[in-house]
Amino acid sequence: MRILQMPDAIRYPTMSTAQLRESFLLEDLFQPGTIQNVYVDLDRTVIGSAVPLHQPLALPTYPELRAEIFTERRELGVLNIGAPGKVRVDSETYALENLDCLYIGRGNHEIVFSSEDAARPAEFYLLSYPAHAEYPTRLSRCVDLEPVSLGTTATANARQIRKHIHLEGVRSCQLVMGFTEMQPGSVWNTMPPHTHMRRSEIYLYFNLPPEDRVIHMMGPADETRHLLVANKQVAISPGWSMHAGVGTNSYTFCWGMGGENQVYSDMDAIQIKDIR
Repeated sequence: MRILQMPDAIRYPTMSTAQLRESFLLEDLFQPGTIQNVYVDLDRTVIGSAVPLHQPLALPTYPELRAEIFTERRELGVLNIGAPGKVRVDSETYALENLDCLYIGRGNHEIVFSSEDAARPAEFYLLSYPAHAEYPTRLSRCVDLEPVSLGTTATANARQIRKHIHLEGVRSCQLVMGFTEMQPGSVWNTMPPHTHMRRSEIYLYFNLPPEDRVIHMMGPADETRHLLVANKQVAISPGWSMHAGVGTNSYTFCWGMGGENQVYSDMDAIQIKDIR
């Protein structure tokens, strides 16, 4: 498991494009037939993937966690962005269709990922934070979620938000997780932007054609930078940084948050006229 240490807001303005990408972007997370995980010192986040093919993949317990099992002191969110697959948590097996999400609480000993068809594998996106209490493992199905529509086609930001893990849905210690689908012809996400010092936020961009990119805006309002993000890449956003973007095509992104506040609407708004 790779360790990623975050630069702070003081070092950030001096960084080159290559340094920004190395620090705030995960470019090769999804690898067929493997589990990949990155430990980020920002809120002690673990960001990962599991893409099982012919053989199931068991989530390892990494030495860096200093734990007997992965969820000894952690909770885990699993979003399937691929074809149908299954996740076995100890003796219980959960079937995940595309865009279904599984919350796995603290204290589960064995977590195993599998695909129904190796030619069309499941692609499980993993997001984990420390947990102070045990909440039950629960499956949240995309078809059961009520979408929230925001934006307009006139401003190219018509989108639908679906919340999987949150205060009014699947409960957790600190993890909040869901996804946003841009409607055809709309390309702007989270604009006007915001920050929230109470928690960090992780964006996984997907359902983006291979030749297209999302220009992900980051940084304080008066010192912005950007990352060019491809399909299935992850942008990491500290509490002091905005997170917004515009694509060269429509796309979907998974947003995941961890920190001291789970209130979805807790944001420090930034006006467009104040962005530099």
